[in-house]
Amino acid sequence: MSINELEAKARELRQLQALIDEAQAEAEALKDAIKAAMGDQDSIQAGEYRITWKPVTSVRIDTAALRKALPDVAAHFTKKITARRFCVA
Repeated sequence: MSINELEAKARELRQLQALIDEAQAEAEALKDAIKAAMGDQDSIQAGEYRITWKPVTSVRIDTAALRKALPDVAAHFTKKITARRFCVA
């Protein structure tokens, strides 16, 4: 693939990403409006749609506190992962 073709694809990618970002912002605004209308209700029926907004509890390990309190244990269970990050700037 030539440099010109790569540049055209990168330009198209940036344009599509801008459209995606705009659509995601619009979707978030709609979600916020629905949440505001729901108030404290966990679920609501809106025509054919069942909308739920329920609290979810999760349990996670506080790795910073673990490293501070038990550095040997934290080091034993820590693994390094390498990934390639794709970016068009």
